Amino acid sequence: MYTVCVTGAAGFIGFHLSRRLLSSGWAVSGIDNLNDYYDVALKRDRLRLLNASAQFKFHHLDICDHTALQEIYSRERFDYTIHLAAQVGVRYSLENPRAYAQNNVSGFLNILECCRLFGCKHLLFASSSSVYGFNNHVPFSVSDSADHPVSIYAATKKANELMAHVYSHLYSLPTTGLRFFTVYGPWGRPDMAPFLFTKSILEGTPIKVFNHGDLKRDFTYIDDIIEALVPLIEHIPAPDTNQRAAPKPDRSWAPYRIYNIGGHRPVELRYFIELIERYTNRKAKCVLMPMQPGDVPITYADVTELAETTGFRPGTTVEDGLRQFVAWYREYFRL
Repeated sequence: MYTVCVTGAAGFIGFHLSRRLLSSGWAVSGIDNLNDYYDVALKRDRLRLLNASAQFKFHHLDICDHTALQEIYSRERFDYTIHLAAQVGVRYSLENPRAYAQNNVSGFLNILECCRLFGCKHLLFASSSSVYGFNNHVPFSVSDSADHPVSIYAATKKANELMAHVYSHLYSLPTTGLRFFTVYGPWGRPDMAPFLFTKSILEGTPIKVFNHGDLKRDFTYIDDIIEALVPLIEHIPAPDTNQRAAPKPDRSWAPYRIYNIGGHRPVELRYFIELIERYTNRKAKCVLMPMQPGDVPITYADVTELAETTGFRPGTTVEDGLRQFVAWYREYFRL
């Protein structure tokens, strides 16, 4: 039985991943600081479900506390680490950039050090589609340049990719970066559009529609994210000696890989809102707003490399995904 450390286990993706691993017989140690960036009650409700399993162990811990983190790693000797803890949110990074440097850069360094010192077989870590910035080549490919991020959040995620490569090169630590594209679904984050729009439409309050609705997002249902992620845990990247002369952005002479995980279907924001209106049987009150600093007009994942490695194909349409999300929202909030 493998033991895996999931950081950010009380978060949206970490919760779903932990549930899936537990159902498959893995022993999961979850780490989370339960910060109040959004409602802690939602995080505690996720944890309550995870704690129902005897194979789940929770550590209330901040990854920026390197001493406490090393103590756990030295004691538990994890086979794998999936690092999902981070300060999230593009717009909030404009208001509080230091939180992103501390949590996403210093905190990630602590994770890298623990994996190096205590024999972790494979470190997988959350990156983001935001690293592509104003990339004009669609769909976004892992072979595209990601050297021009347009938010502090994106810059910290690109920094994570670079830091991971250094550890793969210097210490032969296998690392895999996961560029997630706009994840949504039951138990989702309250700061993201599906949750915000559903809440406002049901309450009859206005919703802010940025760039006057002229936005497209590659919304990716949580089940597809997990189905893509789980096979990669034991798919440990090997060094590619062919990369020394002209390395590609997504791979290396070191044991290092980068993958996009997305729905491979950009959806217009207007249509996205129409679907929520349909499933709530309510009309949205839209307030058209200009483009926000740090935002981008489109995200669109090329998942070719992921499909070649794991056979992944996104299986949930935005129509089905939003139907399930709205149903969960109504049940959770008893509406």
